[in-house]
Amino acid sequence: MSKRFNNTSASRGNPSASSGGVDPVAIMRIKDLQLRARGVVEGFHNGLHRSPYHGFSVEFSEYRPYSIGDDPRGLDWKLYARSDRYFVKRFEDETNRRCYLVVDQSQSMGFGTLEYTKSEYARTLAATIAYYLSLQRDGVGLITFDEKIDQFFPARHRPGHLRQLIVALSRPLAGQGTDLNEPLDHLARLVSKRGLVILISDLLVPSISLRTKLSLLRSRGHEVMILRTLDPAEMKFQMEAPGMVVDMETGRDIYVDPQSAAKDYEALFNAHRDEIKSLCDALGVNLFEVVTDRPLEASLFDILSAQQQRGRVTARHQGAPIRSSVGGTR
Repeated sequence: MSKRFNNTSASRGNPSASSGGVDPVAIMRIKDLQLRARGVVEGFHNGLHRSPYHGFSVEFSEYRPYSIGDDPRGLDWKLYARSDRYFVKRFEDETNRRCYLVVDQSQSMGFGTLEYTKSEYARTLAATIAYYLSLQRDGVGLITFDEKIDQFFPARHRPGHLRQLIVALSRPLAGQGTDLNEPLDHLARLVSKRGLVILISDLLVPSISLRTKLSLLRSRGHEVMILRTLDPAEMKFQMEAPGMVVDMETGRDIYVDPQSAAKDYEALFNAHRDEIKSLCDALGVNLFEVVTDRPLEASLFDILSAQQQRGRVTARHQGAPIRSSVGGTR
């Protein structure tokens, strides 16, 4: 079971938060997406150096179940003697980890009350993760979607691949609605080797469909993280005067009276949030709520912290009988 970091707990042990972080407004003013990503990663490394957590390991390390096709020389026989199960240790210098970024490009992601939208923040976050993992020589893949899959790139690490991902992420929003079923189902069907799936979305979808597809990914052995990306104005109803609003995904005009809508909005928002948290807890999915005024390197810290914590928890099984499959349901 991985430790979960929300915005508050992450900031307490987060070198980016403790050092102030790189202002996301300044980052977003950089035109080139790859330069943005590089600026965030450099800020992340500088934050580690300046903070009490400068010894924090930024490499992935874990035990995982042996799979057919793995090199048997990597088997940990001491762990086998204790658990009667085959496990392979992933050393920190391994370069074959695969990560898939699943990025929501629906119209609701075009909302924003800051100098930039949720979509701009999300694509910068995705580019940052891709840039960082490429530096680690890990394979990175990408799916962008709205009501259907827009672009798909298999996880690779080779010259020019990062640039392809950056170009894909730079494309403007085109679709309307949000359908999480197709991209998650696509990954579950096509990606057979276990990997890390990072979903970046506002999750403005029914939780029941999300549960089904996340369950499928977890049953295939994939580790899943969700970076739920929200604008500050979505956290609390802020409309002051009655008026017409437009549904960004359907184009429908809706009359809203703030006096009657505020309580309903808060209740529905919190109920949906609780449903998502509950299903993620049940499935062993790391869920992070990312508000777009937060320094981007803080999310990178969240991801690496969760990975490192997972490696430590798994390694502790070496001294005790293992009762459940490592990397499976937590």
